[in-house]
Amino acid sequence: MSYLLRVSLPDRPGSLGHLAIALGGAGADIVSLDVVDRFDGVAVDDIVVNVQNGTLPDTLITAAEQLDGVVVDSLQPFVGALDAHGDLELIDAVSGAGAGAPQMLADEIPSALRVGWALVVAPGLDSCASVARGDSAPAWEGAAVPALVDLDRARALDDDETPEQWRAMDTALAAAPLSSGHVLVVGRPGGPSFRPSEIARLSYLTGILRSMHAG
Repeated sequence: MSYLLRVSLPDRPGSLGHLAIALGGAGADIVSLDVVDRFDGVAVDDIVVNVQNGTLPDTLITAAEQLDGVVVDSLQPFVGALDAHGDLELIDAVSGAGAGAPQMLADEIPSALRVGWALVVAPGLDSCASVARGDSAPAWEGAAVPALVDLDRARALDDDETPEQWRAMDTALAAAPLSSGHVLVVGRPGGPSFRPSEIARLSYLTGILRSMHAG
């Protein structure tokens, strides 16, 4: 069984080593780690661990948070492995997919960004039409979503800006403009919220796709 932990910890030498020892003592084997953000002496890391079936997730939280300054922001089951260097491959595949590009993006972007689902929509003043829907994304063909009309940059979305269907399971949401008036919406059920560095990465990916389409 694999889990993804998002952990905030002091950004100083030895902190990660102590965390690894604590998680190891709880029966967890770290298989990957990505630094999500750094600010004010704090590092935010995404850590994927393998544990034996039957291990209670709470034991991982307890083991981590016994260390001074360590906070587990979220813990979720994790399936698959993130290729942290696959952004360009994803961009290349989507840009060459022709009419199937929106669906490919909705299917593949969750693995790249560690989100639960993705939608490509065409927002208008009176409605927000579904263009492509990835696995686990909410079915949507409904009323207008004003926050997405004329969206000019990637950003996190507030609850009061989004349809109830998108917010199910306390879902953190972000969106970014694509070409042809389309918008990519990504959801992370159960959180955590999107860090500025994650919004920057979303902007980077979609910005390149827009530029390639324009060219």
